[in-house]
Amino acid sequence: MRIIDLLKMGIRNLRRRKARTALTVIGVVIGTISIVVMISIGLGMNANFDAAVMQNGAMTVINVRANSYVEQENGEWQEVKQTLDEKAMEAIRKIDHVKTVSPRVEDYNATMYTGKWQSWGSFIIIDYTYYEDLGFPALQDGTYPTKENWNKVIFGEQTLKSFYKFSGRSYQEKDDVDPAKDQIYIQFNEFETNPKKKPYQYKVTDFGISAGEEYSEYSYSIIIDIENYRNMMKKYSETLKVEDRKKVKSKLNSFNNIIINVDNMNNVTEVQDRIKELGYVSDSDMQWIETQKQTSKMLQMILGAIGGVAMLVSAINIANTMIMSIYERTKEIGIMKVLGCYIRDIKRLFLFEAGMIGLIGSIIGIALSLLASWVINTYGTEIFSSLMDTGFGDQGVGYSLIPFWLPLLAAAFGTLVGIVSGYFPARRATKISAIEAMRTEG
Repeated sequence: MRIIDLLKMGIRNLRRRKARTALTVIGVVIGTISIVVMISIGLGMNANFDAAVMQNGAMTVINVRANSYVEQENGEWQEVKQTLDEKAMEAIRKIDHVKTVSPRVEDYNATMYTGKWQSWGSFIIIDYTYYEDLGFPALQDGTYPTKENWNKVIFGEQTLKSFYKFSGRSYQEKDDVDPAKDQIYIQFNEFETNPKKKPYQYKVTDFGISAGEEYSEYSYSIIIDIENYRNMMKKYSETLKVEDRKKVKSKLNSFNNIIINVDNMNNVTEVQDRIKELGYVSDSDMQWIETQKQTSKMLQMILGAIGGVAMLVSAINIANTMIMSIYERTKEIGIMKVLGCYIRDIKRLFLFEAGMIGLIGSIIGIALSLLASWVINTYGTEIFSSLMDTGFGDQGVGYSLIPFWLPLLAAAFGTLVGIVSGYFPARRATKISAIEAMRTEG
């Protein structure tokens, strides 16, 4: 039998029993939608996690914080205080795969002035040598800081929009401060100035403006080099009382945080284990996203199992439909054998019909899956934003992601399910006796 004749006969048989074919196809449609949508949600979750980490910072960065929290076996979180100093930095620096190590100091006791306008300053102090390596934001204005221009001050964009002044009883705000035009001074306020001394003010002569996200910590912070900060503190301490000078010097010997950059993100977990052996608690974006991906993987398995059950039911329906078709077409099968049709042609006919049911159902299911994906991404924000909470807000990736290969895979899988489901009915058809089949009425 020619292939074209086989195709025509198979399509004619499917059209002859429209209701049964349609119901069987609907089963495949439901199974295809279940699998495609479930997989697309899993892919969307992973894409959101990756986008969140890439947006928030480098995946090779590890933080060791002076005040950290560790989850206990009972699920409660316990605060852990760690002494971070040059000795701790030196021990961490010796760990394999550690590329750079930098201190991080935070200072919130400062005020910025420009003329009669002022603003509170939130400072992040690091080693400028490793500014780019440690995942700090690029600059939208000015050149990158280096140890050669250690006196550069990096302003977060929002820090230049929060200046104010009191004029009599009125309060005014200024949100257009430009360091290139408005001379800015920094004054520290943690300790009271010696009445015999003039308050110390640092004059900003070199600056940059970071291009961080609008609501990130860097947008509201001022970044300066550790050596510049120490120089500031030395001059600042000279304006204080003797007892306060000692407090400033003691403050400079410890850090709020140690930032580590690893040579490869695949080595982050290993380095964190080594840091733990040294007695320090650390955290990283890589650690966070691996935990989230494990949760995502478990959820995908559950969703995939649901889709698999739906497809299994559709496979049973296809097998049932083909078996019923064989009983109804027993005499037709006998005639085909009497006319000299090859056994393989009879088997191919039934396999083709089963495969067509799988293919048609898959195509319709794929089309409806694309529609469902659009609905999820457009109207499913409230439900899926909590399910895919990355901790960094909306990443713009979408909650359901269908790459080009997924529809192709779904169509091939649906067709394969149809062929496999129709194999045993087709084999049964080839074993029917031609003589017995001719005696069958109908």
